[in-house]
Amino acid sequence: MGVSVGVTIRQANERDTTAISVMLGEVEAYYGGHPAPVDEQQIRVALFSEPAAATVLLAEQGGRVVGFASFSSLWPATGADVSLYLKELYVRADARCQGVGRQLLAAVREAGEELGCSRLEWTGDTDNPASLGFYEKLGVPVSEGKVFYRLPL
Repeated sequence: MGVSVGVTIRQANERDTTAISVMLGEVEAYYGGHPAPVDEQQIRVALFSEPAAATVLLAEQGGRVVGFASFSSLWPATGADVSLYLKELYVRADARCQGVGRQLLAAVREAGEELGCSRLEWTGDTDNPASLGFYEKLGVPVSEGKVFYRLPL
């Protein structure tokens, strides 16, 4: 995987709502959904109200947002430990294979360490071989001990 030149990772703020909205539309399109930007008010409420539902880190290159990672705390992890759950890691198509995803994941890991978390966890979609290959190249082992469930609310 190449090294990304001039990429800065920073925490998103309310001024980033439009960029996040557009990228969430891109994520939907990637999985076969509608590519329309997501409701910006929903983003403001979820990310920039108290309590925030998640933290979002943005990757910027040349003044343009080229990717993001969103994560939340989970409790309990082991015993009374806290873990960090990576919900989404997304890099725009024209910025892939340049090290942006690697930098975002490293920044999420660093955030977890700073928060005193015992581990970083995430899921990967079985119908997304590109992301599964990315994690495999990083040497991250698959956790065979869990089954993922989803109950619509």
